[in-house]
Amino acid sequence: MDNLNSALSTWNGKLAEIWTLLSTSPENFKGGGVWSVILNIHGGLQAIGYALLVLFFVMGVVKTMGNFTEIKRPEVAFKCFIRFVLAQAAVSHGMELLLALITVGQGMVSTIMTASGLSSISDMTVPAEMVMIIENVGFLESIPLWAVTLLGSLVIWVLSLVMILTVYSRFFKIYMATAIAPIPLSSFAGQPSSSIGIAFLKSYAAICMEGCVIVLACVIFSAFATTPPAIADNTLAAATIVWNYVGEVIFNMLVLVGAVKMSDRLIRELMGLG
Repeated sequence: MDNLNSALSTWNGKLAEIWTLLSTSPENFKGGGVWSVILNIHGGLQAIGYALLVLFFVMGVVKTMGNFTEIKRPEVAFKCFIRFVLAQAAVSHGMELLLALITVGQGMVSTIMTASGLSSISDMTVPAEMVMIIENVGFLESIPLWAVTLLGSLVIWVLSLVMILTVYSRFFKIYMATAIAPIPLSSFAGQPSSSIGIAFLKSYAAICMEGCVIVLACVIFSAFATTPPAIADNTLAAATIVWNYVGEVIFNMLVLVGAVKMSDRLIRELMGLG
């Protein structure tokens, strides 16, 4: 019982932490200290973004114009000027755009949490029948039972660690993408290179929306947690009954961990990013 209770306590603690992390915006994560550093890096890279802005603009003009006489036409020159101004605005005010995407993503997560009617994820506990079976086991029968619960506890601990690391990695991806944002946004200055900026914005939006898939997976898993695996046959050996129970619990956990791990790929497929 100690092995099972300890493993399920670790799992429940990680789920509760994930639920809290999903409702936390990147600006408030860890007190906002990390976000302040990212803002400084973003501001420092804006200078490089302005330099690349000119480079992408010149490359775009050279590739799209058949000769230099075309740029003398007023409509062509005006079009190039507008593109350069809009690209400069994207580099200068890119942070506002990124914050808007983050706000939309966090708003979707909050809406899903509210609509689900859950204030927290239901804790997993050992059924009373299982507790009775384990407590009535003799000394010799308790040896294989101890091995089964120890192995199951190790697997549950690893799964909980993998799951929480995946959620933390979402924050790191947002931070890294925000820090280097001026570089890909400067590609809007040239028509041939604008696909880089479009792909960046799509990828950034996908990262912000990963939280929606993760919270949906947690809500679905919470329904599983409220109905623990049933004991199919009470006549089996105690070790076999516990092994069947632990196996089914681990399977349900694997489903959640797999959904959390695949959240980035699922969002990319839905947004057509491949």
